[in-house]
Amino acid sequence: MRAMKTVPNKTIIENRKALFDYEVIEEYEAWIILYGPEVKSLRAGQANLKWSYITVHTGRPVLVGLHISEYKSNTGTKLEPKRERNLLLSQKEISRLEQKTKEMWATIVPVEIYTKGNLMKVRIALAKWRRKWEKKNLLKERDLDREIARKFKL
Repeated sequence: MRAMKTVPNKTIIENRKALFDYEVIEEYEAWIILYGPEVKSLRAGQANLKWSYITVHTGRPVLVGLHISEYKSNTGTKLEPKRERNLLLSQKEISRLEQKTKEMWATIVPVEIYTKGNLMKVRIALAKWRRKWEKKNLLKERDLDREIARKFKL
């Protein structure tokens, strides 16, 4: 009997701006449908998640605004860097996301893209927009936590 190797998840891109601008309510894991050169560009870290979001068109989640730079050694067809990419989720998760976005006026944002074995996955979050004063309070709390950690460290 062979022992199965557990491959750790490797984060490729993180959307820190979304974590600051939005308050995360729920998180999901989805597969992303990509072509070969896009996968190579992602593994090289040549992508940007800033200002990207997820919509549901005809029962299918679509990632809009993800910019994946063109792979330099690509000899095949050229792919548009900002094209819409389909995500794979279960029908139960899709219907739940649609229902929650309508009920709570929430947004679906990608939080990070990572590899799980040979698969590219996207961690998506159902989130609500933070107001300006909420962001300021968040920054104050982080500063206080750093200050306390510094005092206890000394």
